[in-house]
Amino acid sequence: MIADPHERTVITRPEGPLSVVTAGDHGTPVVLLSGGGRDNALLSWRHLIPALARDHRVFAPDWPKQGRSRPWRGTADHAALLSVVDTVLDHFALDRVALVGLSQGGALTLSYAIEHPARVDRLVAIAPAGTLSFPPLVHQLLWLTARSRFLNTTLPGLMLRSRSGVERFVRTALIPGPVPDFDAIVDEIVQESRANGSDSSDWQNASIGFTRMNVDLLPRLGAITCPALFVQGDRDVGVSPRRTAAAAARVPGARLETIEGAGHWVNRQCPDRVEALVRAFLA
Repeated sequence: MIADPHERTVITRPEGPLSVVTAGDHGTPVVLLSGGGRDNALLSWRHLIPALARDHRVFAPDWPKQGRSRPWRGTADHAALLSVVDTVLDHFALDRVALVGLSQGGALTLSYAIEHPARVDRLVAIAPAGTLSFPPLVHQLLWLTARSRFLNTTLPGLMLRSRSGVERFVRTALIPGPVPDFDAIVDEIVQESRANGSDSSDWQNASIGFTRMNVDLLPRLGAITCPALFVQGDRDVGVSPRRTAAAAARVPGARLETIEGAGHWVNRQCPDRVEALVRAFLA
């Protein structure tokens, strides 16, 4: 069992328990939003939570059906996850926060800043989803995958059944370069997969329509009014660096930081670099 060194608050919602990691007792509030699929709050933010907690109050929810936010009834799609962010802010009486999101969490970070500008002081989007598009045949294949239990649940489960399979997945899809705690990352993914499955998240599956993306934030990014930092690994195979650069260019005054040699999980591959960027931006 991987150690969880942080305090947690469990918020009861009609769909199920929402588990939120909390850290830090002073400073401005920061909400950390993790990725989809085989992820959770500690997997994404194990290093960033204690780093930010020195100067901020930190809140990091496990998304529904991840980590300890189970069992969960209903579909955890885009609208549902936006309401989860509402729940966290309302429960802890947070009028205005900084949002930091990775991948799926990056999409929710951008979307929440568009929908609720008065509640977002500033944002960090790390390899954000929600800004992607694909050629027609590729798009239809992704749509089919999202709706096939065999392709999005059974097959990934077979591929990630062994620890060696998880190692290959991490090296291929998430972290292409050296990282000191590689074995610990693999152990954390194995634990999450065994506890909660290896399938794609509801958000990932529901965001893909038959002919177009159901979640396409690119046309609306110009509405973001708060300071914004985009962080992107230049070897990311999940979110193209070109897409993140295009998204950052749509947000007025946004800053883009590209980290050489880093993949999709730049937050775990280069934690010191990400910590320095985020802490400086939030200072």
